[in-house]
Amino acid sequence: MRIKSALVALALVAAPAVVSAQMAAPAPTKNIVQTAVDAGSFTTLAAALQAAGLVETLQGPGPFTVFAPTDAAFAKLPAGTVEGLLADLPRLRQVLTYHVVAGKVEAKDVVKLSSATTVQGSAVSIRVVDGKVQIDNATVTTADVQATNGVIHIIDTVILPKN
Repeated sequence: MRIKSALVALALVAAPAVVSAQMAAPAPTKNIVQTAVDAGSFTTLAAALQAAGLVETLQGPGPFTVFAPTDAAFAKLPAGTVEGLLADLPRLRQVLTYHVVAGKVEAKDVVKLSSATTVQGSAVSIRVVDGKVQIDNATVTTADVQATNGVIHIIDTVILPKN
């Protein structure tokens, strides 16, 4: 009888934890641009998107997958690079759209790919090195940041198209 009582007690204690673990995360309420801006570590990316006229596009229905470089990633670029891109809007658009893939590609799918064609038209290389996903020469530091119109994978380096 004691074993039966102990099992019933264990089931009552464990059941809420199992139900909680099975419940999906709350649905996102913000689009990709809003999510990035609210994070606070993408001010350079947000300014570049604004300058390139891409904010409205990335606020659209999508879905999009964005490999989003942080402000620290932009700071790693050689001096004058950001200013040069802001002065050359066609090149800026190429660089920014190289960070975007059409469709929603979550981490579980990214790791199965060796490349992905970007909105810019070129393909980024994808590989897993020491358990970390790399997009070209950038490492994904945070994956699957959900937005209403897609997903963001935060990267530690600005990736540049080869052309």
